[in-house]
Parts: sequence; structure tokens; C-alpha cells
Amino acid sequence: MLRHLIALIAGSLFGAGLFISGMTDTAKVQGWLDVFGAWDPTLAFVMGGAMIPMALAWIVRNRRTTALTGAPLPPPPSKEIDSKLILGSLLFGVGWGLAGLCPGPSIASLSYGGAGLYVFVAAMLTGMVLAPVLRAQLDKPVPAE
Repeated sequence: MLRHLIALIAGSLFGAGLFISGMTDTAKVQGWLDVFGAWDPTLAFVMGGAMIPMALAWIVRNRRTTALTGAPLPPPPSKEIDSKLILGSLLFGVGWGLAGLCPGPSIASLSYGGAGLYVFVAAMLTGMVLAPVLRAQLDKPVPAE
């Protein structure tokens, strides 16, 4: 129960922060990405503000072995830069630039978004389901002939 309460509080804070900061406004996000046009630098403060608590969280994480609920913490992510990371980053960036949304803000916008948002979320969820299946297929060893 405590785990669910912590998740509810964290998710609510995250969603409120996305809404207040303007990250759920696709025009604002696309303005941030339009470096050579009508660039809107205000989201740099949002990103900077997000990096500070995340850096503190990583410091705390490195000193702990369990979460507040007593569950073991997952290992830190790999620092290896490989083709999967580069391709995934490129796909994420292209999708973010085209739609002006990424997963967190799209979920936070569901209550007031239009039909286009629902199409985006459906496509995002489809990609989340298909990605592990495709990865498993691509990672299969090629049989020797």
C-alpha cells in the first residue's frame, strides 16, 4: 500500500510540474525545439529544474540499497553508448519534435487533449508493446549455415 501511495504522490507532483511548466503545451515544446526559427528558451529552465532533483536522487540512490518501501533498488543504468541507445534517442527526438509531446506530458494532457493526443498516446502505447517483441527478434542469433 505504501508503494502505491508513494507512486500516487510522485506521479501527481510530476504531472502538476509538467502542467505548470508548460511541458504539456505542444506549441511551447515545439518552440523550444525550433532553434533556427521562433525559438522559445523558457523550457531550458524547466529542464534545468528537473536535472537538479534528479542529480540529488542519483546521489541518494548510490548510498542506498533499498527504496523507502523496503524493496531493492534496481541497478544503475548502463553507461555504454551503443547503437540501440543512439537509435532510440533519435526516434524519441524525432517523435518529440513532430508531436511536441513525450510520454509524461502526453499522459498528463489526456484530460484536456483533442483527438490528435489520443492518436499519439495510442501510437506510443503500441510502440511500447511492440518494442520488446521487435528487440527480441532482432537480438536472436543468426543461425550458422
